[in-house]
Amino acid sequence: MNAFLNRMESLLGGEFEEFLRRYEGENFRGLRVNTLKCSPQRLKELLGIPLEPTPFCPNGFYIPADVQSLGNHPLHHCGAFYIQEPSATSAVEMLGVEEGDFVLDLCAAPGGKSTQIGAKLNRTGLLWSNEIVRGRANILLSNIERMGIPNAVVSNAHPEALCERLSERFDKVLVDAPCSGEGMFRRNSEAQTEWSEEHVRSCAERQLHILDSAKKALKPGGVMVYSTCTFSREENEGVMERFLAENPDFHLEDAGVSFGRPAMEHARRIFPMDGGEGHFAARLRKSGESLPTDFRSAAGKADSEILSFYDSLFEDRPFGENISVVKDKIYILPKNYFCDTKGLPILRAGVVLGEIVKRRFEPHHSAFTAARPEDCKNAVDLVVDSADIRAYLHGEEIAVSSALRGYTAVAVSGMTAGFGKASGGRLKNKYPKGLRTLQ
Repeated sequence: MNAFLNRMESLLGGEFEEFLRRYEGENFRGLRVNTLKCSPQRLKELLGIPLEPTPFCPNGFYIPADVQSLGNHPLHHCGAFYIQEPSATSAVEMLGVEEGDFVLDLCAAPGGKSTQIGAKLNRTGLLWSNEIVRGRANILLSNIERMGIPNAVVSNAHPEALCERLSERFDKVLVDAPCSGEGMFRRNSEAQTEWSEEHVRSCAERQLHILDSAKKALKPGGVMVYSTCTFSREENEGVMERFLAENPDFHLEDAGVSFGRPAMEHARRIFPMDGGEGHFAARLRKSGESLPTDFRSAAGKADSEILSFYDSLFEDRPFGENISVVKDKIYILPKNYFCDTKGLPILRAGVVLGEIVKRRFEPHHSAFTAARPEDCKNAVDLVVDSADIRAYLHGEEIAVSSALRGYTAVAVSGMTAGFGKASGGRLKNKYPKGLRTLQ
């Protein structure tokens, strides 16, 4: 660690002692409200804990140090919030996502930034989230599903291959690059043990290579944000300087934010003295005229049996009718899904409406998490601190109105968490076993 501290002293100068004082204090803990599910004010009321706003994101809040086990809270299960280090929300704010955008998150796991983008898109446009490591891509998919994002694609591709195939398709591209993780040392001891000056240099080379892939997926006139959770100049300003020197069709631009502190022209740095564990982000604009993304529907209407099944679960087909059947699964693809993706390692596109099991249809969890209670034919809304919701999340049957029959959404204070099957005043539990609580 001495080499790291020497580098930090050289970087910070007179602020080094303050850095050390903050570094030895409590870790910054935060959450981001998922506005697809609820408002910040509503979440504050339901959680009943003091939440102080962070400077990095309008929907980001600090979690008090004495609050534990929020990951087991019913509101976490239904995707009302994402537990996220506060400064990690800064990059998406600088990306400037607008409704209707086509956005690529190239290094997306575990999904904090992707789900932040998904909330900003508000079910419009397209979110493509990619992660090269398969195990991490599965975690990404789980978080996309929990947060109820119906217009997302999750892939497990090499960045170069993916960006070649999806050349100039995206209005916005986020490259939250793998890095030496200096900003995560206090939270991740493994990052400390892996650190070396050689590791920093190798990270910088890899980051530049990823950017060279990412630029191909960006439309002319589009915006790309490069971010890391490290402090090293080689991986931050150094990578940007090299990329700009090699790509004169890109330039840095002001993202219109005031958090953290200036780095190179228009880029921002965040140190623990600024209220977060550590981040760097820079916004780049590609020259040229922005044009609408060219896409064609990748599927069409399904047969009448599938549509009848769809209508038995939901009102007014809330995910559209871009339906595709692959083996035994029925997918409702995003409205703006590309049709020329054959051969790409895609884990999921859109939501899974259901599965075909022995010639009958069975609903899938992901369709209910992406739906609102009012979208569902049947729904039961449980109180956030009730014994019923604890029992449901544990995998138990619960009592419901005898008037309810058939597949029924289970909501927590107006936010869907999953579903069950009602009959005779009981709800048979359909919450996935891998998500259930242990107590």
